[in-house]
Amino acid sequence: MSRTIQVTFDAHDPETLSRFWAAAMDYVNPPPPGHELVPGQDPFEAWHDFLAGIGVPESQWNSASAAEDPDGDGPRLFFQRVPEGKTAKNRVHLDLRAAPGLQGEERMAALEAECERLVALGATRVARHEPAPPMDAGHLVLTDPEGNEFCLD
Repeated sequence: MSRTIQVTFDAHDPETLSRFWAAAMDYVNPPPPGHELVPGQDPFEAWHDFLAGIGVPESQWNSASAAEDPDGDGPRLFFQRVPEGKTAKNRVHLDLRAAPGLQGEERMAALEAECERLVALGATRVARHEPAPPMDAGHLVLTDPEGNEFCLD
């Protein structure tokens, strides 16, 4: 039997990273247990109301967050607050498949367009790797708002 996975990020600001990755991956930030969001409602406002209502101190509200695939196919992303900062390159990173089936300049143009969208959301562009057939179709390297590397592939 196969297993499902959750990808966990250590973070200084779980809410910010959760918002970023939900937008980057077309995921959603889930509502609190037993609550349904009305269209346009900010899930984090719902969480803040929920946590206040059950007596959680405001200093603990941003200790964890999640982003989920609305179709239930992709892994859940979980963000947990930790005191230490990032000190080295990630040993594992995500590749966002932003140009499936495309090749050459058409592929790189699609990756560049997605890079612009992600930079507007808070990512930082790091490098562009040109296509080098047959082994590399070309990709872009970025970092999320807390410096975690990922690729647009």
